[in-house]
Amino acid sequence: MSFYPVPPVSAIPDVQLPGPDGATVMVAVPVSALSWPVRDGSDGDGRSAMVVQEAGKIASGELVAFCKVVVVAPAIVRRDGRVQADGRPCDHARLGAAEVELDAACGPDTIERVAAEVRPTGKIKAKAQREMSIAFTIRATLLMTLMPDADARHVMATLLGDLLDVPWRRKHAVPSGTVLSRWRTAIGPAPLQQLKRQWLAAVDADHDDGSAGIDVGGGLQVGAIDGTVTRMPDTKANRRRYGTAGTAGSGFPQIRSLHAADAFTRAGRAVLTGPSGGDKAEAEQKLLDRMLIEDAVTFTKNQLWLMDRNFPGVPRIAAMIDKTHVLIRVKSDIRLERIGGFLPDGSWLARICGGGMSLIVRVIEYYVALDGATTPELFCLITDLLDHQVHPAHLLAAAYRWRWDGAETPLREAKSTLHGAGPGTGAMLRSTTPDLVEQEHAAWTTATELVRATLRSATTIAAPFTKGPRAGQPVQVRHLSFTTAARTLVATVRTGTATASLPTHAKTAAHQAALRHIATARVTTDRNRHRQRKIKSSQPFGHAPTDITTHTAPAQIHICGTDAA
Repeated sequence: MSFYPVPPVSAIPDVQLPGPDGATVMVAVPVSALSWPVRDGSDGDGRSAMVVQEAGKIASGELVAFCKVVVVAPAIVRRDGRVQADGRPCDHARLGAAEVELDAACGPDTIERVAAEVRPTGKIKAKAQREMSIAFTIRATLLMTLMPDADARHVMATLLGDLLDVPWRRKHAVPSGTVLSRWRTAIGPAPLQQLKRQWLAAVDADHDDGSAGIDVGGGLQVGAIDGTVTRMPDTKANRRRYGTAGTAGSGFPQIRSLHAADAFTRAGRAVLTGPSGGDKAEAEQKLLDRMLIEDAVTFTKNQLWLMDRNFPGVPRIAAMIDKTHVLIRVKSDIRLERIGGFLPDGSWLARICGGGMSLIVRVIEYYVALDGATTPELFCLITDLLDHQVHPAHLLAAAYRWRWDGAETPLREAKSTLHGAGPGTGAMLRSTTPDLVEQEHAAWTTATELVRATLRSATTIAAPFTKGPRAGQPVQVRHLSFTTAARTLVATVRTGTATASLPTHAKTAAHQAALRHIATARVTTDRNRHRQRKIKSSQPFGHAPTDITTHTAPAQIHICGTDAA
């Protein structure tokens, strides 16, 4: 029996709703006005909502039932007086604050529009069609990637939330994991891939005229490109399609992906996937070649892209320079033919040859000092930005560290939403067939980017820092907790703060409440902690080395070819 009286939309006042713990639409009804509509002696099953009988003005001290609006749907009144809701719960389920972000970027009812173009394959039972829909399947797949410890049934129960308590015309139950798997197979990877493309295109367009954030001279935006591999279940089909990055074919099958992101906001702007097998550098280079063609609109002359030593090749660099600007770290065995002497900022021009081509690039070499001691590693960067006055060497050298902050850290955060994430096992997808792997990876990319979108939205309402070295400065994305944002988005789905039938002001209020909560979850950055490069995380094994030296000191950059060096 549900105690949620359902008013028409017009009866819900357009008022400013309260904070993070009360951002749902509440209806106050005197207990004396509530009645049970089912007639005595009825043979019905008793499934009915209570109804309100001529509720007058509420007086102080009167007992009042505060009811949360779960859904607004046409009423079905049975002969015995039962009041039920027409429709299906799956048609009213939404992704809470995450879907608010999606619709704001890609237009209203984005998932419905994508679902309308899908023609499912295979045979789906009539009973399953009563409980499921294409749009619901898309939402469940997206939500699944943010709930690593939940099975399929738990994911769908979270997505349905309080809708399960509504007395619908037909009895409804949470579908099984097998049903979701069949529906995922029936719709295939195309809908989630289309949704991913629409989202990345919207983010890319939004960043085209954005502020630089990182100073490299000339007002250029700074992006970072990096790749990663993600494990999946070891099935013959997965191994045949993707291979493994392990030695001699050992280890789990893995999908390799290449991510191009804005280094300052961490927003993904292009993502491509491919097999993991073979040499890491060669595999990522092939993905980069594809990205330059398939996502050509992402690369403009208003950007500078940071890349590590896995992307050599003069023809490839030339292809990038034709579209955008680059700052690439080169390996020690790459020959750079010097042209002339040192420029005033310590950089120098060089000719780099390969693949039947040659390019003129500018070279910045520098060391990093900690506690007054210079590290033995030399950083050598090349760039097509030849004007040392507009783009001085010290700015470019200082910008290179944003490759970690703008690429490696976001990838590690995203993998925290997958099952089995951690230094010992790595992230793990769930899908056992290649098509579902493609579908899940697209859903994972979209869902984690929606988390980042909420982080960016939260920075717009976050109060500036009040103490510490950043006192008075605005909050940036890197200062907020990705984990808190992901958990908050799941919570907005579970509590039903944004359903299909709620008025716009209610969705906006719930979204703003979620953002206020996320905006308070600050993380500590720039602690000036440094470790040896070969140790990236502590290991739980007893035989792992324990003599890991951690330095806590600001790093000082010394450009070679200058008096300071």
